[in-house]
Amino acid sequence: MKALEIHIASLTVSLVLLSLFNPTIARSGAITDETESIESFEKASNQSLLWGPYRPNLYFGLRPRIPKSLLLGLMWSRVEDYQTVQHNFRHTCEQNENMAGYGWDSYDARTGGHQTIHDAGNGLDLTTSFVKFPGGEHGGSWGVRIKGKPREDFPSDLRTTLVFYVAREGLGTIEIKEQGDNDDLGFEGDVKIEGDVAGLGEFDIVLTKGKGEHPLHQHQSYADKPLDRAIVHSFSIPDEGLWQTKPLLFAHIKTVIDAYLAKYGKENPPPPEQIYTMDHHIAQGNVHMVQKTFQGEFEFDVLYSSNSATIKPVITSKDVTHRVNIMTESFSDRFSRVFKPVAPFNYDRYLEFSKSLFSNLLGGIGYFHGDARVDRSYAEEYEEENEGFWEDAEEARNRHAEQLEGPSELFTSIPSRPFFPRGFLWDEGFHLLPIIDWDVDLTLDIIKSWFNLMDDEGWIAREQILGAEARSKVPPEFQVQYPHYANPPTLFMVLTTFIEKLRQEASTPTDQEVIPGVQYSGRLINGAVGLNYLKELYPLLKRQYAWFKKTQRGEIKAYDREAFSTKEAYRWRGRTPRHILTSGLDDYPRAQPPHPGELHVDLISWMGMMTSSLRDIATTIGEDEDAAEFAKNLEAIKRNIDDLHWSEKEQAYCDATIDDYEESVHVCHKGYISLFPFITGLLDNDSKKLKAVLDLIANPEELWSTHGIRSLSLRDPLYGTDENYWRGPVWININYLIVLRLLEIAQAPSGTGNPYKGRAMTMYQELRINLVKTVFESWKETGFAWEQYNPDTGAGQRTQHFTGWTSLVVKIMRMPNLEGTKRVRDEL
Repeated sequence: MKALEIHIASLTVSLVLLSLFNPTIARSGAITDETESIESFEKASNQSLLWGPYRPNLYFGLRPRIPKSLLLGLMWSRVEDYQTVQHNFRHTCEQNENMAGYGWDSYDARTGGHQTIHDAGNGLDLTTSFVKFPGGEHGGSWGVRIKGKPREDFPSDLRTTLVFYVAREGLGTIEIKEQGDNDDLGFEGDVKIEGDVAGLGEFDIVLTKGKGEHPLHQHQSYADKPLDRAIVHSFSIPDEGLWQTKPLLFAHIKTVIDAYLAKYGKENPPPPEQIYTMDHHIAQGNVHMVQKTFQGEFEFDVLYSSNSATIKPVITSKDVTHRVNIMTESFSDRFSRVFKPVAPFNYDRYLEFSKSLFSNLLGGIGYFHGDARVDRSYAEEYEEENEGFWEDAEEARNRHAEQLEGPSELFTSIPSRPFFPRGFLWDEGFHLLPIIDWDVDLTLDIIKSWFNLMDDEGWIAREQILGAEARSKVPPEFQVQYPHYANPPTLFMVLTTFIEKLRQEASTPTDQEVIPGVQYSGRLINGAVGLNYLKELYPLLKRQYAWFKKTQRGEIKAYDREAFSTKEAYRWRGRTPRHILTSGLDDYPRAQPPHPGELHVDLISWMGMMTSSLRDIATTIGEDEDAAEFAKNLEAIKRNIDDLHWSEKEQAYCDATIDDYEESVHVCHKGYISLFPFITGLLDNDSKKLKAVLDLIANPEELWSTHGIRSLSLRDPLYGTDENYWRGPVWININYLIVLRLLEIAQAPSGTGNPYKGRAMTMYQELRINLVKTVFESWKETGFAWEQYNPDTGAGQRTQHFTGWTSLVVKIMRMPNLEGTKRVRDEL
């Protein structure tokens, strides 16, 4: 471990610091023991997370966290007629495929989970149960159970065809093993694939015969290809084309259809279940597809046995049955300890709702590998310092000077499987706030993966579009990343949470809540490992902080602005008249026209949160001089927020710009922007500005609605206009920060230092109920969580299956009930 070697000299200091967190470990002895402990932990944690449904853009897709390795996936369609098969063949998650809901009912990244897909268009309820058998050098073994049942409004003898495929990228082999029950017509029993792939070693994959009836028809074609057997076809295609599995299958099936029509004529074609089949052809190749066709209910297993597995070297269907039962029970027990909803949501329906949202957040974790489109010439030549800079920027972008960089890899959760199946920097901090409560070590692995993407200057691309498969979901104009474009540094919120947990674990050690044999919080229980993680990450955190201060700086002296500090002012780069995509608030109203003298209140607030987090991290790892510097910067930021962004006239925090007379003026569009000093924790409980902020939030003619806090004031002339993306709709991530801050005030000691405790308590309780009801009712009606919610009706809007930051509702339901529930119990 290179980073460990760099920091080996500082481990003695770590042992001293550990006495603050875990005295037992601090007394335990030699530096070599600590080094071995860290290495042992890292290896064990990586192995338990090696395999997973890390292709979240698919309804069901598996891969290991290894570049150029195995890709596995499932496709299916009903085959009742000739017309609908092409449109009903499922593979990638899509927004408009007539789904009545789909997703993970339970999921744990270290043990597996159970997914239900309500495919209304195909008349099928499909379940996929994935279970792990960890242990061994290559992540252990695993099993999948695939079951299907016709929906109530479809015939019980519904005909369904399914294709499960195994594809290999890079070096290695995967071969179909010839067995006694195989002949030129297909496999009557199990299908076995043997493999030896870099990073995985030797393994076997078995697709079992399974259970279920198969279609039987009288057409002559049945004799050449009976449907009671598994059909296998082997392909050899370039690595870069492996993700296009569905087009590959369709191209092959077209040749089969053409051959059938040539043989039998258009007047006597085989029935649909026969004509939409592959040819049975086993050969050397890097893709093997296995097709099964059923009539009515069905079930079969996919069993992966690693030759290096120490617990279960050979997996059987009986093992999968046993493991599924254990996994389901263990998940429910642990979820009730970690996330069980608190009154007034202490009902079974909210518990199941909470399980679903959280499981889909975890089940949306993916591993991505590939190159990215980056335009560095644009950043080097152009700094957005002249008036009309957005026009120059557009001209520069139109030169298309971008180049492919990488490949890079990223382990991350995603906002939405059908619409945003890739990494988003500012989303990820919100995603990880619930995940860290469940699995600290998984969370920190994801954070490290993000910071490993950082370039030498400190930049991380705000949107990670890695490889051709990821780019296929993104319009070309949004694919290029620019190294002077920032994004809210929300990962620092999660690191602050980790420090709080580290201190709590040290002061009140507790037994770890685990599924037997699985560890979630090694970096808490072993203080040396936790501190070593922070020490390794710290230089990257400082580098990114310096990059923000350099590239997103705002002008104070150049426009004769008066402020406590001449340094702490910030402006998002990447503005156009209609958008600041870099802010995350896309179309939220800003100054018109854009001006290089703008200052953005949300960005200086994010910088305050970032500075506060770095101060705490530096203190924790003993970087006292840095901690003092960060504390000084934080005070300057807090003072400058008031000096530069508070409008006495509007009684709100506002952006600033430069008018026609070269004077600094406020541009006030009341809404989420106005709340940023409050929601990032920079506004003290006794601040004279706090009453105005609470008034703005609570006013139903401004931001308050019965479905959550609006993104823009109802009184603003631009409310609900144009794209209406961040111009009124309710967003759960910002609402979460609001309700969290209200809770902090409500729970703080009473007295002159907290004059708004009672008011915050009332607002907290009502907002908490409104948010949960809104998301729950929409989920119950549609089967999905949504990207945003209508402030008037509560209906889910925009992207469906948005189980990214909307899953923060899980934490909101877990928050304490500060008042009695009698008045709302009947309503809920």
